[in-house]
Amino acid sequence: MKLVWTPDTALKAYVCTVKTCENFMESSVAELLSAMAAGWNAKLIVESWSKGGPIATSIGLAVAAHHTCGRHVCVVPDEGSRSEYMKTMHVAGMLETEVLVGEVEEVMAGLVGVDFLVVDCKRRDFVRVLRLAKLSPKGAVLACKNAFQKSASEFRWHGALARGTRVVKTVFLPVGQGLDMAHIGSHSGSESSKRGPSRWIRHIDQKSGEEHVFRG
Repeated sequence: MKLVWTPDTALKAYVCTVKTCENFMESSVAELLSAMAAGWNAKLIVESWSKGGPIATSIGLAVAAHHTCGRHVCVVPDEGSRSEYMKTMHVAGMLETEVLVGEVEEVMAGLVGVDFLVVDCKRRDFVRVLRLAKLSPKGAVLACKNAFQKSASEFRWHGALARGTRVVKTVFLPVGQGLDMAHIGSHSGSESSKRGPSRWIRHIDQKSGEEHVFRG
């Protein structure tokens, strides 16, 4: 088994996120990540968040989980972050997101089979979150938002992930404050021999009008 792209679900999540996040900053990032999480039919969507951070991405991921009948979990460092996050999400009408509070090592240990993971590079522990993630054996998609916060010399996907993790491909997108993404292969053998033809994913930034096209 491996991740399979479902364009209809991606489109539905994208449109829903556009409508829900039209008044939020960072909406272009939210729309893209929502479409990708839904398109890959992610069943366990995990993100890290801290007090004061933008909420649009969280809304987009919650929308994606709704369309895939999946689980959306947000990991926060303390009760203050949890309280602010829940309040803002409830105002946006998102009532089903799970919020886990605690040290990264403890919280991530209980999340097994992550299909889609989003971390914020503004958090000092974002690399630890990536390394400790227990990814799904069918593969996963990882995304670092606010990626312009880190320099190229400080971060490498192969060095950030747990030993044995197979990075199939990576892409850096100039969306929002930068999105650094990686597709992790399944554990069932060579991805190159089983993978179907590449699909082109097209994203238009609603604010700037810029079009970004990349392989899915």
